[in-house]
Amino acid sequence: MPPRPEDDWSDSDEDDLSQVETSVLLGVPDGNIDVQTDVIDAAVSRIGGLPAQLPSSEPPISSSHCKSCNQPMELLVQMWCPFEDSPMDRALYIWGCARTGCQHKDGSVRAWRGLRVNKKYAEKLARKRERQLERERAKAKADEERLRLEVQRKNPQVNPFSMNKNAGSTPMFGLGAQIFGAPKSEVGESGDGQKIEEADEGDSDSDSGSTDEEDLLTAMAGVKIEESPWQNAPTYPPLYLSTMAEYLPPQSKARLPKGVTVDDLGDEDKKDKDVSWAKETYEDSLEVDQVFERFMKRVGYEGEQCVRYELSGTPLPYASDKTFDMLWPLPRQDPLPVTKAAFTVVRPQRRTYDASAVPKCPSCNSARVFECQLMPNLINVLRPASEVSKKSSDEERRRAVERALKGEDKDEKRGMEWGTCLIFSCSKDCSVDGKEGWMEEEVYIQWDV
Repeated sequence: MPPRPEDDWSDSDEDDLSQVETSVLLGVPDGNIDVQTDVIDAAVSRIGGLPAQLPSSEPPISSSHCKSCNQPMELLVQMWCPFEDSPMDRALYIWGCARTGCQHKDGSVRAWRGLRVNKKYAEKLARKRERQLERERAKAKADEERLRLEVQRKNPQVNPFSMNKNAGSTPMFGLGAQIFGAPKSEVGESGDGQKIEEADEGDSDSDSGSTDEEDLLTAMAGVKIEESPWQNAPTYPPLYLSTMAEYLPPQSKARLPKGVTVDDLGDEDKKDKDVSWAKETYEDSLEVDQVFERFMKRVGYEGEQCVRYELSGTPLPYASDKTFDMLWPLPRQDPLPVTKAAFTVVRPQRRTYDASAVPKCPSCNSARVFECQLMPNLINVLRPASEVSKKSSDEERRRAVERALKGEDKDEKRGMEWGTCLIFSCSKDCSVDGKEGWMEEEVYIQWDV
């Protein structure tokens, strides 16, 4: 989120009530998915349900297995999130285990990145890049011509009546160059570069209009679920996942007591001012967990959020734990003096976000960046189908009795207990062969406290 300027201290009764939009996108539930074409369309983001796989070769169902109990997990979220100006269709899949024995264990939430080249969009990007190169070449040629003419204007030894090869391009005979059909890029007018760009922009519009937008926005699954082992995977009822921008209310301005002016406020008073969420710095404190307090305050502005998405952004930490210490490491601090004469005031240490400790992508060795995080409300939204409908068939009840008799329901008590799950993905969005990909990404879980 871009930094916001500090608010001025004011005793005015009229505060700015306009909200501030951040760079974070919030994912919220938006009703049941009951259209079959949406179920198999990977471009439809969802909560729960079965995954709509992008790769043409079906990923192994072991991708959804919990690393703790080795049992298949339910799909928590599938998000359509292609990189800008990338020829690859891209979706993010996140599975989670709700078994009680797997809570607070690594590998109980897993995230995978599915890729598939979009040929039509790749062709469109190639044409776009070629137009951009043509604009750059034309601009460079026009700049070179303007520079040459400028040198001629400043050279007092040039004879405008001499019959040299550049006579037709001097200021006096500039009109002749246009009459005899010289290319526009060779005419030394200041607006030529702009004309070329405008013409190319027109070509771009006509080209994009000839492209079938539905083909670019629809990514049907490469393999039908009913023909694969995924058909019997456990699921939550599918819901649409819609996105909305995050807005924060303006920070309240401090009311100054009578007789106090801004000049009377020292550094000690100013440092207590709530500056901005964007700086994402935290002070160590022996009092309440200010990380959790900030989390609750930020989320409270939109309680329906299930996902926070900000590629290459900054996550919102849930609590002061080992994950927080890794992503917001303590800065190096000079040792405290041991003599009374060297007594100094030690200010609280401020932590700043640093994701350098996150393991690099094992495929291309590029840095991983924060992409999104799952929020506590997602646990409230995800409910087993039996709890949603309160109805079950005779066959389902018979299977439940059989599982109980065989002792297969030892973990019948279920429920996810995490506070937030942070997903870090490859910054290069790499694939194995440049055409398709199925890559597991890094997940950090901050558990409920």
